[in-house]
Amino acid sequence: MIDLQNADGPRVLARLRALLDRRGIAYDVSEHEPVYTSEQAARVRGTPMESGAKALVCKAGDDFHLFVMPASMKLHTRAVRKTLGIQRLRFATREELLDLTGLTPGCVPPFGSLFGLPTRCDERLAEQPRINFNAGDHGVSIGMTFTDYAAVERPVL
Repeated sequence: MIDLQNADGPRVLARLRALLDRRGIAYDVSEHEPVYTSEQAARVRGTPMESGAKALVCKAGDDFHLFVMPASMKLHTRAVRKTLGIQRLRFATREELLDLTGLTPGCVPPFGSLFGLPTRCDERLAEQPRINFNAGDHGVSIGMTFTDYAAVERPVL
């Protein structure tokens, strides 16, 4: 089922698959009922919530970044501000997210490189042998090893 709110979703999925294919990365794509929470995603995928790679676009100071963490966690804004040495940190608005990615919240894959965004990843996601994430659509997921994800995306941990 295509999510009509994410007109760029199929294009993002195609770009992501092309990137992974070029790098010879093994991954699984699954179509499922649309999911809008981390809990729903874990249930429909049949995977632990900790293996979900939650991708959040935030404005850190003057720049946008993609923050990736286990779906069971919440972004600790104070720690992020301290680590980055910035005063202000906020989530991108729905409009900013659309402008930056062409996607709505919950559909952004953990690959900031697809959108020209620096990617920062919580090191606890590396504890998961496989990660799962929405790939441009609320009803499309990709599963792959964390090792392969880190090799392709090269996020700052």
